[in-house]
Amino acid sequence: MYMTTVTGPAGRASLLRLLGDETRLRLLRVLAQEPLNVTELTAILGVAQSGVSRHLGLLRDAGLVAEQRAGTFTWYRLSPDAERADAPHSSLWAWLRGEFALPSAEARADDARLAEVRRVRHENFAHHRGDDERRQLVPGRSWAAWARALGLLLPPMDVADLGCGEGYLTIETALWARRVFAVDRSKESLARARALAARRKVRNIVWKRGALERVPLGDASVDLVLLSQSLHHAETPAAVLAEARRILRRGGRLLLLDLRKHDEAWVKSALGDRWLGFTDGALKELLTGAGFADVTVRVGAKRSGDPFTVLIGAGTNR
Repeated sequence: MYMTTVTGPAGRASLLRLLGDETRLRLLRVLAQEPLNVTELTAILGVAQSGVSRHLGLLRDAGLVAEQRAGTFTWYRLSPDAERADAPHSSLWAWLRGEFALPSAEARADDARLAEVRRVRHENFAHHRGDDERRQLVPGRSWAAWARALGLLLPPMDVADLGCGEGYLTIETALWARRVFAVDRSKESLARARALAARRKVRNIVWKRGALERVPLGDASVDLVLLSQSLHHAETPAAVLAEARRILRRGGRLLLLDLRKHDEAWVKSALGDRWLGFTDGALKELLTGAGFADVTVRVGAKRSGDPFTVLIGAGTNR
């Protein structure tokens, strides 16, 4: 327990050594905001799950972190004992709280990823808030099911998923498309995507490695081009959109999801982003400049406190 672990000179030295690790301080900082599970903490910190578990174990043994099982998850939060006014070293913890509140690039990055975790929780429909703010359980409700249902309303078509990554959207699209061409420059991502498709027994996908500025598909070869969170990775977004129009048949459609302009510069080094999103006007100009007609740009997802807003863009190849 906290009272027996860190009291006395030896305990204070042990506690200071424990808090001398940057990852453990980051863990404490995000857990000070809300309870999280290991999977969520791994996504926020960008540290291997084994490392997160090891650090959590040390913090738990020191009495700084408490764990609680709920269903299949174990949730971690700050120990109530650690923040008691009469707890040993309460002044040290108060100082840490002040340090946690100071702005830094790393803290902003962690907060942005925490906001993404909150968004995923919200969109999973584990719970739904009504107008009366009461928490209601809604069994069976999911965005994935709705996406698959809406896909059944579409006619059979050939689709290109440009910048397919590890293939999650590709596989969902393949459930209703006649055929999907999945294009990505990363050999490793394509390998993981192929393996996932094989496990799910999805066979109407053609995997192609290539740059989005030079798509390895023939002219007028698809009915729909998807660009999901890919454009901000492109060196030349205008060239990507020109390629998208080239491979579209007459009357074919482009559908893209990307980030609205933001100030989270850490994504360039951490995620390889080349652009910090696009303004609504800039995205519309890119689409019209590439020759698309009936261009639409609108907000697709936006949450209070989340630095990332998702824009939806669409256009037709006339």
